[in-house]
Amino acid sequence: MLVRAEKRLVRPDDRIEEYESVGKSPPRTDARDKVNGSALYMEDMKFNGMLYGKVFRSKYAHARILSIDVSRAAKLPGVRGIVTGRDLPFVHGESLIDEPFLARDKVRYKGEAVAVVGAVDEEAAEEALELISVEYEELPPLFDLMEAARPGAVLIHEGLENYPHAPWVRPIKGTNICNHFQVQRGNIEVGFAESDHIFEDTFTTQMQQHCSLEPHGAICLINSDSAITLWANNDSPYRCRTEIANALKIPLTDVRVITVPNIGGNFGGKGGLKAEAAAIALAWKVRNRPIKIMYTREEEFCSSLARHPSVIQMKTGVEKDGTILAREVRIYLDTGAYAEKGSTVSRQCALSAAGPYRAPNVKVDAYCVYTNRPVTGAMRGYGGPQAAWACESQMDIIADKLGIDPLEFRLRHIYDEGEVDITGNPFDSAGLKECLKEVASRMEWGSKPLGKDRGRGIACMLRSVKTPSGSAAFVKVNEDGTVDVLSSTTEVGQGSSTVLRQIAAEELGVPLESVRKAAPDTAFTPFDTSTTSSRSTFYMGNAVKMAAADAKEQILRMAAQLWRARPEHLKIKYGKVCIEGEPDKTVPVAKVLSQHCGPCGTVLGRGFYMPQIPEAVESYYTVFWLLGAGGAEVEVNRKTGQVKVLKIWAAHDAGKAVHPVNCEAQIQGGVSMGLGFALSEEIVLKEGDVMNPSFLSYKLPSALDVPEIVPIVVEHPQADGPYGAKGFGEVTNVPVPPAIANAIYNAVGVRIKNLPITPDKILEALKRKNRQRKDGPPVPHRPPVSSRGRYAR
Repeated sequence: MLVRAEKRLVRPDDRIEEYESVGKSPPRTDARDKVNGSALYMEDMKFNGMLYGKVFRSKYAHARILSIDVSRAAKLPGVRGIVTGRDLPFVHGESLIDEPFLARDKVRYKGEAVAVVGAVDEEAAEEALELISVEYEELPPLFDLMEAARPGAVLIHEGLENYPHAPWVRPIKGTNICNHFQVQRGNIEVGFAESDHIFEDTFTTQMQQHCSLEPHGAICLINSDSAITLWANNDSPYRCRTEIANALKIPLTDVRVITVPNIGGNFGGKGGLKAEAAAIALAWKVRNRPIKIMYTREEEFCSSLARHPSVIQMKTGVEKDGTILAREVRIYLDTGAYAEKGSTVSRQCALSAAGPYRAPNVKVDAYCVYTNRPVTGAMRGYGGPQAAWACESQMDIIADKLGIDPLEFRLRHIYDEGEVDITGNPFDSAGLKECLKEVASRMEWGSKPLGKDRGRGIACMLRSVKTPSGSAAFVKVNEDGTVDVLSSTTEVGQGSSTVLRQIAAEELGVPLESVRKAAPDTAFTPFDTSTTSSRSTFYMGNAVKMAAADAKEQILRMAAQLWRARPEHLKIKYGKVCIEGEPDKTVPVAKVLSQHCGPCGTVLGRGFYMPQIPEAVESYYTVFWLLGAGGAEVEVNRKTGQVKVLKIWAAHDAGKAVHPVNCEAQIQGGVSMGLGFALSEEIVLKEGDVMNPSFLSYKLPSALDVPEIVPIVVEHPQADGPYGAKGFGEVTNVPVPPAIANAIYNAVGVRIKNLPITPDKILEALKRKNRQRKDGPPVPHRPPVSSRGRYAR
C-alpha cells in the first residue's frame, strides 16, 4: 500500500512517473540463489590447511583470573595452537575502548572468552576445551541495572575514566556509568511549576536477542609479516578494519576485511568484533594458517550481543487542555560487561525519548551502565524501541486521564513543519503526520464498533539517522556496456544490493539487468561508515548516484566528440546514447567506448557523499528523522490473560520507495520483530546465567502468531535523498509494542508498563484493578474518543 504525501520532490521536469528502474519492484538480486540453495554464506567457506577454533568461556560473572593451565589441552592429538589473553594484550571497542580480545586479569560476565583452541577438526577443538583449567577468585557481581548505576557500587571496570573514547562520550569517574548523554531545551523547573497536571511513570524493557538464522562467524589468516586477511559475516567491514588496526596498532593497509556475499540476518548484531576477535586472537599466535570460528546457537545467546534492557522514568507536565509544557526523561540502559555500541545507543535513545512532540521545556538524561550481564549493543531501531515504549505509553496515559482522543492528542503536539525540534534544528513533520493519519484512516479510528474485550491502540515514533557519516562508491562501466557497482554496503537480507543497482541503472540510463553489485572488500570497494541505522539507501544511494552521474558524464563527453555534438544535448536511455530530439540516432554505450578507446574502453565513476552539518547546530544534528506510526487491534482473554493481536497497521515514511515491495517486506518483518518484543521475547537470566539459550525456550513469534499486517509506505520526498529516498527499514518494529499496550488498555482497562506483556502480567493487573474497585472508587477508564466526540466502541 503506497501513499504519497502532498509534498513532492522538486525536479526540473517533475515527471516522477517516468523512472525506468526507481519505484519498480524487480526480483531481488539475491532471490534466485537463496531459493535454489546456491547462496554463499560464512558456513560454506573452507580453505586448505584451515584450523577450526573453539572458545573456552568463563563460568563466573565476575572473577579475577589467577592462573590458566592449557598444557593438557595442548598435548591432545589434532590441536595446533591455544591462545589466552596473556598472549594478546590488546583492547578494542567502538566509541569507548574497553574490551580485550580475550579476558585478561578478570572476567566480567558468564560466557566471556578466556581462551581459544585451534585444531584440525571441530571435535578435537571441543575435546581440548574440557582439558583447560582456570583458577578464579570470585568477585561480587552486579546484575541489577539500578544498583549498578548507584554511586559507590562495586566497580566492574576500574579506571574507566582512563579508557580511550570518542569526544562525545562522557564516562563518569568512579562509577559504572560508561556514558552520560544529555539533551536539554528550555527550563523544566519553570515548565513543571506552570503545569496543571504532572504525570510520572516508570517503564522497563527486557533483553532481546537478534535471533539471526546465521550465527556469527569469521575466518582469519595472519601471515609472518602480521598482515591480516579476515573473511566475516560482518555488517560494517570498514568499522571492523579500523577497530582491528587501532587495537593491534598496525597500519590500515595491513588489515583486509572481506564480507561474504550473503549475511544470514543481522538486525544490528553483526557489527564490531565477536567471532572475529576470537579468530584474530588465535591467528595472531598461529601464523600462516586460516582459522575458522562459527558460533553455536548457545554462544549467540550468551556471548554475542543483545538489545539493551532499560529503565525509563518519564515526568510530563501539561495544562488543563492537555498542552505539554515540560517533559523530563531519565534513561538507564544495561550495556552488560562492555560498552560495545552502548554509548551510541544511549545517545539515540535520548534523542528519541521525548517523542516527536512539541514541548517548550525538555530535559533528557541517558545513562549507559555496566553490569555483569551479557554484552548488549545495536539492535534494530537501537534506542528507539525503548524510547517509544515509554513515551507512547505515557501519551495514552495522559490522554486517558484528560479525556482526550489519543490520535487528536498526538496530532496536536507533533512538531509543525519547520518547527525547531529537541536538537534545535527544523523538523520535517509532514511525513509523520501522514503516517499517523493513514494508520488512523485504515483502521477506521474512532468509528468502527469493537466487540467485548477488544481494543485498539495507536503509537508513533521518530529516530535520528547516524550523522555525521560518509559513504563512497565506484561505478564501473565495462567494455561491453555492463556495469559494476563497487560499494561496501553489505547485503544482510535487507535488499540494499538491489536498491543500489536500481539507483545506478536509473542515473546511468541502462537496463537494470546489466548492473551488478560487488561484495564488500576493503582492498577494492571504497569506504562506507557502516550498514546500520537505515543509512544505506540515503548515504550510499547518494554516493552511487553521484558515481553513476560521473560515469555518465564521461561517456557523454566521449560520444560528443564522436558526433561533434554538445554533451548537454546527449543522454543515455536503455543503454544507448542518443541526441535529444533525434530518437532514431542512437549508439550503444559499448560502441561509444570501443570507438573512443578501442578494446580498452572502461569508465570509472566516483562518488562520495557526506552531508554538511550546519554551523548553527546547538547540540546534535540529524540529516533526516526516521518516522512512522502503528496501530493495533487486540482481544484479551480475562480468564487466561492471553492477548491475541488481531491486526496491525504500520505506516512508515520512505521518502521515495525505490523498491516498493521491498519496503512493504521491511514493514512486515519489522512488525513481527516488534510483536515478539511486545509479547514474548526475553532473555531470562539467573545470577548471570542465560536460562533459555535456544529457539526451543526463547519465545519467538511463529507464523501462526503473526496477525494480518497492513503495510503502508508513505512517500514524503527527502529533498537531498537519491530520487527523494531515505532509509526506514530499521525502525518498522518500533511503534508496535506501545500500540499493543495501548490497545490492551482500551480493551480491559489495565496498563502494563513492563515488557514483555505476558499473560501473568495481564492477570495480575486485572486482579489489582478489581481489588482497587472493591477498596475504593472506580478506576477511571475511558475508551478512545473519536475526533467527532463519540466513544470508539
